[in-house]
Amino acid sequence: MVFKNKITIEEIKLLPQKHFSGNIIVVDTPELCAEAVECLRNQPVLGFDTETKPSFRKGTKNKVALLQLSAGTVCYIFRLNKIEFNQQIAGILAHPGIIKTGVGIDDDIKSLRRICEFKPAAFVELQKFVKPYGIEDNSLRKLAAIVLGVNISKSQRLSNWELPVLSEQQQIYAATDAWVGFEIYSTLIQIEPTQSSTAE
Repeated sequence: MVFKNKITIEEIKLLPQKHFSGNIIVVDTPELCAEAVECLRNQPVLGFDTETKPSFRKGTKNKVALLQLSAGTVCYIFRLNKIEFNQQIAGILAHPGIIKTGVGIDDDIKSLRRICEFKPAAFVELQKFVKPYGIEDNSLRKLAAIVLGVNISKSQRLSNWELPVLSEQQQIYAATDAWVGFEIYSTLIQIEPTQSSTAE
């Protein structure tokens, strides 16, 4: 299978809109955290993403507010501004037998390690992973369009992720980003990589 190497925003807008429609579990208590970690330990692949409340003041950056881990049909949203980013959660990110995949993961990992030190293992950066398939675009939205043929919304990107209660739209947005990473990786590993590409 040959993928487009690039895609325009205009082309993306013509694609069907898609968002995560599985089970979203917001993890905001120690009890829910323990249950989530227990379930995630059994997953071979997880879509990975984080969200941080935007800072509009120069030179300041907020701590990571959300950590999203998607196993395909379910997505766990850890509210790190409400629960501690502890060794339990970090253990998933350090587990060499669980692949964690997403876009722009280096910055996410650095931000998480500022809260709780851990040794990241088995992370797959999709921006690099797609290159043998001839794909040059590397934003999550464009990769979703090229590989999955869908248009994902980025409308909630700058919203306040530290609100007392996340809106349904925020939950869906956060879950979608992690789920799309899972789906892109799961799709590509079933296809033989090729260095050829097409812009048609």
